[in-house]
Amino acid sequence: MSHSAADHDGSAAVRIDVWLWAVRLVKTRGDAAAACRGGHVRINDKVVKPAAQVVPGDAVRLWANHRETVVTVEKTLLKRVGAPIAKTCYVDNSPERPSWEVMGAVPMRPRGSGRPTKKERRQLDRLRGRSSY
Repeated sequence: MSHSAADHDGSAAVRIDVWLWAVRLVKTRGDAAAACRGGHVRINDKVVKPAAQVVPGDAVRLWANHRETVVTVEKTLLKRVGAPIAKTCYVDNSPERPSWEVMGAVPMRPRGSGRPTKKERRQLDRLRGRSSY
């Protein structure tokens, strides 16, 4: 028995990789499947494979783009939809992103400046907490 997208009412079980792609939490279905295989997707705090089924009410955790996204499924989709419609299919419970002031600026060396000098290496070691002096 095959189902078409027209038969889908928003409450049926759908593969997690398809749902993540359809609601635009990842760019491609392949990225969603790779995240599942890599252990970066959890449904109700259980690591899942790409073929795992998701239904309304499930809590989904996704680690992508150096950020954790936590959502509760409201509706399931089989086809990718526009962003305004996609946002109605889940409730975003993600933690707030820390501001740049809290995270601090990442120290960078000017491009083409060569290898760090011995003095600069010592300063870097002190900054990283690896120094014994």
